[in-house]
Amino acid sequence: MGEQVPNESIHKQPARLIAALAQSPEARLRLSLIPLFLEHPEFADYVPSVATRLDPAARLVLKCYYTAAVWLQQQHRNQLKALIGNKPSLVDYFSYEIGYEISNNSEENLKSLAQRHWLLSGAQVNWLGTYQHAVQVMLKGLELQKA
Repeated sequence: MGEQVPNESIHKQPARLIAALAQSPEARLRLSLIPLFLEHPEFADYVPSVATRLDPAARLVLKCYYTAAVWLQQQHRNQLKALIGNKPSLVDYFSYEIGYEISNNSEENLKSLAQRHWLLSGAQVNWLGTYQHAVQVMLKGLELQKA
């Protein structure tokens, strides 16, 4: 972003990285949480503790984007495996807290999450489209890298 980062090692500290992205005033940086979790599911271990330290708005962003990553990982498992290898599955930490019922269908879960995100945030945003855009941009970038 062209700004000086007080601590250049933030990328080496997943919890700080996750918190910084969730709290960013830039929507595109907040949205980068989804591809981050898809490419580095090992960072999921930090998510519950980071969420407790965030202000309510950033906490909602983190919970919803992380949960979107859970369902997107299921939807795009084969593509992700072909592009970045076999990665551990993300654990659904927040669906119950966010307040919607989950099903065995990841697309339905994404739709329910998007509706709930819309209600909880009060933002008139197409959250489902936002989640899908994040994964599509990621997959396209990975395909270009692989080619």
